[in-house]
Formats: sequence, C-alpha cells, structure tokens
Amino acid sequence: MSNQDLIDFGIWREMDEDLTVEEAKQEALEASQRAIAELSEEGIEVEWVRTDVLEDPDGDTDCAYCHYRAPSEEVIEDHSERAGLPVTELTRLDDQFDQHDLQ
Repeated sequence: MSNQDLIDFGIWREMDEDLTVEEAKQEALEASQRAIAELSEEGIEVEWVRTDVLEDPDGDTDCAYCHYRAPSEEVIEDHSERAGLPVTELTRLDDQFDQHDLQ
C-alpha cells in the first residue's frame, strides 16, 4: 500500500493512566510503536502523526486525541487492541487547516 492510500483518522482515547506522567506517556508511545512494527511486518502500513493530551477539568480522567494514518478503521482498531490502548471514539478526518492556511 502506498502512502497515498492511507486515510487520516482521529482517535479519542479516555485513558486510565495519567499521561502527563512521563512513565505512562513512554509506555503508551512504546506500545503504539510495537503495534505499528507488528503490523508493518504483516505488510500493513500505519503511521502515527501526533497525540495531544487533554486533562479533564474535573481531574477524573485524562484524554488523548491521536492522529493516525491507516488504510481502514479496522486497522486502527487492530493497532489499538495490540497496543492495549482504548478507542473511545474513532473518526475519519475530512480536512485539516492550521496557521499556514491564513492569508
């Protein structure tokens, strides 16, 4: 599969761990990268783009919003399962814009 066949996905993850703690963040990153490597060995391409950690104002839970690229929702779900990361909501991203789009 070529890079152009990948679809952008947004994943909302309600996490049990406090991802502001360095150890928990590293564990999540390493688990994700292991799952990406496993899928790659099977010929399935997955790219991690970025993750933003959002703290719940009530302090009840941390949330992570992740941007990945993959060929399908099923691959994203497989990756998350292998990594042991929750998928609270999975959305296909339609378009993106940032400060570079300002004219």
